[in-house]
Amino acid sequence: MDINKFISENTESMYKTLYELCHIPAPSHHEEKRAEYCKAWLENIGAEGVYIDKALNVVLPMNCDGKDEITVVEAHLDTVFPDTEPMPYSEADGKVFCPGVKDDTASVVVLMHLAKFLIENRIESEKGLLLVCNSCEEGLGNLKGTRQIFEDYKGRIANFLTFDATPESICNKSVGSHRYEVEVTTCGGHSFGNFGNPNAIHKLSQIVNDIYSIEVPVKEGTKTTYNVGGISGGTSVNTIAQSAKMLCEYRSDDKDSLAYMKTEFERIFDKARVDGTGVQVTLLGERPCMDIDADKLEAFYNKIAPEIEAVIGNKVSAHSGSTDCNIPLALGVPALAVGVCRGVGVHTREEYLIKDSVIEGLEIAIKTTATANGLKL
Repeated sequence: MDINKFISENTESMYKTLYELCHIPAPSHHEEKRAEYCKAWLENIGAEGVYIDKALNVVLPMNCDGKDEITVVEAHLDTVFPDTEPMPYSEADGKVFCPGVKDDTASVVVLMHLAKFLIENRIESEKGLLLVCNSCEEGLGNLKGTRQIFEDYKGRIANFLTFDATPESICNKSVGSHRYEVEVTTCGGHSFGNFGNPNAIHKLSQIVNDIYSIEVPVKEGTKTTYNVGGISGGTSVNTIAQSAKMLCEYRSDDKDSLAYMKTEFERIFDKARVDGTGVQVTLLGERPCMDIDADKLEAFYNKIAPEIEAVIGNKVSAHSGSTDCNIPLALGVPALAVGVCRGVGVHTREEYLIKDSVIEGLEIAIKTTATANGLKL
């Protein structure tokens, strides 16, 4: 088989599929229309047994029955944007402008054409291969799609790749996080008549100040952060606020540091529960840190990295990140996030894709999947 010939013959197909997929909105938890499109597309190219699971993953099992050494290869359907109407789309100077086009729509397109390559060339996986257009990678999607895959195929997955980075850098270390909504309540009252009553906004501000006074753990080779990302509350300018809310999080690529931050946040929340002040804390999302034998992960990295380097002609580097890899790495399964496209401005309305980067991206996808799964090309 000629990989370059296949890619050349399918470049326009990738561009067409990208155009169509970009016009289907897919906020986390609402990927239904994209999932239906991908399932129909895969069936149209001859995929057998493709299904949509209860988490809205589009799953294509390839010789997985009775197999316990399955390779999972993913790209996520959802975008970070909440829009339920089609995103603005335009092309100019070899670039595709569309929110979510690089993260991770183009990667889904590459994954679908990887499936086409395997099907058309009748390449069979002896160990079992699971191709997944997964849901809920972004934000408060809380990695629901990948969690579902590891529940449904529990104990049967040997390694894991997700297409969600840039070709020059592989994510091989997971950043764990806890995300909260915090609501503070007080008796409130009239700003003049009840002056002196506790003000929920003031109390919440004190919590924010305490969070920003935390000294994060400093450990070589790790990073720990915190953030308050949204705040709301109050009734009017002449009302002592009875309620105020915020969204906050902490992150770390070290599980001990993540545990330390949990203790610090809980201490701050408890400290605020005085003088009748109510503090309601709701956990919105939890992403685990990695818990895997370092040698096992390094061996997998050393198999995959050279395949990418051979395509792009440069050395790749490694970085920490919060991706679908968090789930397998927490379960001791070797996992990497690799890039199959290039672009700028991810998670902004100005995001764009270097259009022809999907060409080398498909070559990377084919070769890394083959190496991970032991496919004979």
